[in-house]
Amino acid sequence: MELSKSIKEKLKNLPDEPGCYLMRDRDGRIIYIGKAASLRKRVQSYFRSHTKRTAQPKIRSLISSIADFDLVVLKSEAEAILTEGRLIKEYRPHYNTLWKDDKRFVMICVDVQHPFPTFRKCRIRKKDGALYFGPYTSGMAAKVAIEFLERYFGIRRCRPRMPDADTYKHCSNDIIANCSAPCIGKVSQEEYRGKVEEACAFLRGERMEMLKELRAAMEQASTEQKFEEAAALRDMLLHLHNAVKEKAKVRKTPKMKQTEARLGLKELKKQLKLPKEPRVIECFDISNISGTSSVASMVCSVDGVPYPNRYRRFRIKTVEGADDPRSMAEVVRRRYARLLHEEKPLPGLVMVDGGITQLRAAKAELAELGLDNLPIVGLAKRYEEMVWDYEYNSGNLVLPRHSPGLTVVMRLRDEAHRFAITYHRDLRRQRIMESRLDEIPGIGSAKKEMLLKQFGSIARLSRATVEQIAEAPGIGTKTAELIRSELGRK
Repeated sequence: MELSKSIKEKLKNLPDEPGCYLMRDRDGRIIYIGKAASLRKRVQSYFRSHTKRTAQPKIRSLISSIADFDLVVLKSEAEAILTEGRLIKEYRPHYNTLWKDDKRFVMICVDVQHPFPTFRKCRIRKKDGALYFGPYTSGMAAKVAIEFLERYFGIRRCRPRMPDADTYKHCSNDIIANCSAPCIGKVSQEEYRGKVEEACAFLRGERMEMLKELRAAMEQASTEQKFEEAAALRDMLLHLHNAVKEKAKVRKTPKMKQTEARLGLKELKKQLKLPKEPRVIECFDISNISGTSSVASMVCSVDGVPYPNRYRRFRIKTVEGADDPRSMAEVVRRRYARLLHEEKPLPGLVMVDGGITQLRAAKAELAELGLDNLPIVGLAKRYEEMVWDYEYNSGNLVLPRHSPGLTVVMRLRDEAHRFAITYHRDLRRQRIMESRLDEIPGIGSAKKEMLLKQFGSIARLSRATVEQIAEAPGIGTKTAELIRSELGRK
């Protein structure tokens, strides 16, 4: 199998990290999207001669069609699974036949507006006032979590909105399933809702001591040679751990005590030879997929703790395609040119997510602005090394793995990554929603622009009534009905 020069070069530099890969054909179309715990091992496997000879016909056909590929490096395999699903639903690649049923990941839903809420599995998040937890890559984990919460907290399983004595006549869940039986007044509505709130706190990862209790029970059963009971508790513990921790690993940034944060700032001052502790740190990250919708985030910490009121988002304006160094240069220039113009205070430390190329690009822009002395470092992902002082060949700085200084910068870098990814997804979603207008007869670019200007966003337009849409300039009742019908249908 003859590989192009560009593919050979990419194969040499594949990262040994989790993420998603996007295969493209000769016309640049995405034809397959996959996930991997190790992008290096997974992607290289497609281009081995053995694979071409022995793989199934579908895989051989895919390999023959690959002319290029792109990567999305992520932080965990769980995040890769979720990202793969979102990308497949957006791009609908030809070879992802297993996803054409539009299957969604499982979530846990509790409608807290009900007098006596219950927990259930679902696959669609609605704007109905209910609480949703997930999505979970393991449907079994969600199922076990619901069953555990029902037993542990006495959550009812019956479906009537207001269970009463008549409901209880046909139910024995208070005997066989530990139901608290609010239907016959064993607990008050306030007591029952307190149990529901505790169960929700568990799903948010705020009651981890419950898992410790289960582990202790498992170890006790094992000590007493009740091996079947111990095995059942072990399996439950594994599923519950997945249900509670999976979401946290993908989306949450760990909290840090103020005292530890201050120690981290002292360590950064010492290790980076700063004139004073960097009380304010600003960190930048770039996000794009295949060079589309490039955006950047800037997050800020004050005294070592993230400060969301100072977060900023940027659309990349001057760079075409996936060029992180030039994109980084643009946002650094825009950010600090504005601070200088408005005569606002500068941070004690600037941090960019990336290695030497991103750092050089950012530092060059600071020099152009006359900010040569503003401290700036890069945080390389591979070994969590801090790149700094490169002009004097000081080399990279590797802080101790669990040091408070490294914790401060890693947490801020992860927060920048999360914030950038969220913004990028919002823009992609907005672009997809706006494209719906293009499919409506009689809606050209001028009317589309006018509607977006009138309503502010496609989301607001989607919530507008026919009468409100018809009030827009150049939009009659019939066109408004078409718009309302199309947006409502999709």
